[in-house]
Amino acid sequence: MELFETMLQHSSVRSFTQQQLSQDLKEQLTLAAQSASSSNFLQAFSIIEITDIKKRKQIEEIANFPIDNGDKGELYIFVADLNKHAQVLTLNNDSIDHLRTMESLVVSVVDATLAAQSMAVYAESVGLGICYVGGIRNNLFQIKELLDLPELTYPVFGLFVGYPAEKNEVKPRLPINAVLGTNTYRTLTPDMIDSYNKKTTAYYQQRSSNNQETNWSEKVRQHFEYPRRSDTIEFLKKQGFVF
Repeated sequence: MELFETMLQHSSVRSFTQQQLSQDLKEQLTLAAQSASSSNFLQAFSIIEITDIKKRKQIEEIANFPIDNGDKGELYIFVADLNKHAQVLTLNNDSIDHLRTMESLVVSVVDATLAAQSMAVYAESVGLGICYVGGIRNNLFQIKELLDLPELTYPVFGLFVGYPAEKNEVKPRLPINAVLGTNTYRTLTPDMIDSYNKKTTAYYQQRSSNNQETNWSEKVRQHFEYPRRSDTIEFLKKQGFVF
């Protein structure tokens, strides 16, 4: 399957086989992640592979996302990382104050995200399945302790990678005219929202597992009906960022 078709067939995988990834393949995944674009070549991210079963189960409990008792698929944690840059600046007796800004944090989060997606695209291109796990941020302080995260780092998400035992149907995305504007921002219209709700209603009703009576608008409403992870600001401040 050509890369474009592979990308269009993406769906999150939550069930993996027992087949282990070879060391060569895991190295290729990491190299693919490192090949992603990086702002000013800062490479402001780190990847932590979780091989310790106890740690992995703790992480999955924090994320409320167990994968077959913690022993199937590989788990990588992508970390926005400005600590390595602090090390460079300190060695040269330079100030690290400008690493603590919101813009620097955004740069590192973008770098980590681009790296993860580069790994994900390569993984799916060779027949693997992936699933992002933002739930690791449910308890940032516990994740920090488990992973020994230093100052000026922020765990963005986890990424499961493995051989899929089964795959969900592909979710229908928003139409192109809902996300692509020409020279200006494209605002959704009520008709566009209604049309997309009908497509997602059909998807959730007809998919082979976890059928639901819902649609995109209802998912949006549910997600934003209360503030999530309200300790994020406190965590970032304790990690040395200044807002």
